[in-house]
Formats: sequence, structure tokens, C-alpha cells
Amino acid sequence: MSSDGGAVTNQTTTVRDVGPGKTVRGTVRAGELPPAAPRVTQAKVLEVTTVPASEAPAEPGTCPASGIRVSADKGDAAMGLRVVGLHLDNCGKRDYTVDGYPLLELLDDDLDPVDGIEILDGSGDITTGAGPDEPPRPVTLKPGESATAGLVWRNTTEAGTAVNVPHVRVRAKAGADPVTVTPHLDLGTTGKLGVRPWEKAER
Repeated sequence: MSSDGGAVTNQTTTVRDVGPGKTVRGTVRAGELPPAAPRVTQAKVLEVTTVPASEAPAEPGTCPASGIRVSADKGDAAMGLRVVGLHLDNCGKRDYTVDGYPLLELLDDDLDPVDGIEILDGSGDITTGAGPDEPPRPVTLKPGESATAGLVWRNTTEAGTAVNVPHVRVRAKAGADPVTVTPHLDLGTTGKLGVRPWEKAER
């Protein structure tokens, strides 16, 4: 922020492996600013989202012991329709096969399950405007290959209490190690989340 408290820029930083009762110190960097930007003199933490270290997405350029890296992108929003991509990278040394849909658990700020949301196979009941889903089928990834899936919802708010889901625990398939991502799903009062099946990503 500038000296008068005005916002100059926003940055997102991941602080990894903070032990219980421990403090980690770091530096906030404003990044590249336009020439006319006011001088940055202070910083403010707007939001903190935490996940268990054992379920945190792997850092870019690293590969978990499982050989599989799961992450979520920042998503896309248009006219109330929300889409967040899930990414599955085979960074290991063996082929890896998924079949159908990623397995999801919706979690609140305390990492407790969020009830009352129907997780749908496919996005057809959410929208037809984003194109049809590919049919679920086995996808085998060779080392270095990737697959994508998607979370699709509308943030419509009508009667009732709007539901926000900060965390999603993702398993690439049954038995896979869980990874908790933080897409902050603003589900409104729709009570529905559509999940697109895994499909091989184009190189």
C-alpha cells in the first residue's frame, strides 16, 4: 500500500512447511509496478488460507514421492459461470492411469466437510455453453505427460444461505494420495458442483 493506505498491487505468496507453534519470516515484494505507481510504504495481509503440509500441492519443478503432481489453476469466470481447471502431471518414471473423474471432498475453513452440495459427474447440468464434456475413459499418462479435469459451477444466489468452499481435497483416483487445493468456490445457493472427467492434455 501507499502512505495514504491506497492499494498499489496484490501479491499471493505460498509459505511452506510451517511447523506447529513456529514462525517463518519472509519478505513481501511488490513486483514490477508502472512508472506512475505511488511509492509502496506498507503492506497488509488480506487473507490467509492454510492446508496440511502433507496435502499441499507440490512446488513447481518438484515431484512428490508418488510421481504424480496435482494442482488447480486460478480459474475463469464469465457471467456467473465459474470454471477451475485441475491438472495432473506424471512427473515420475512409470506410466500412470486414471479412469473417469477425480474424487473430491469439499472442505470449509477448518478443513471440515461441507454438507449439502451435490457433486455431479459432468457439467451438463450446470451449463451447456462451455461445450460438451468428453466421455469418461481410461487415460494413461507416460512420464512427462499431463491430464486435465475441471470444476464447473454457477454462483447464483437466490433463497437460502450462500455457500463458499475454500478448500477441495482431490484424489486423482481411488487410493491416490490426497492433495488439498484452494480454489475458493463461491457456489451461491445452487447446491451443485459439476466435475469434468480426466482427459489427456495436449502438448
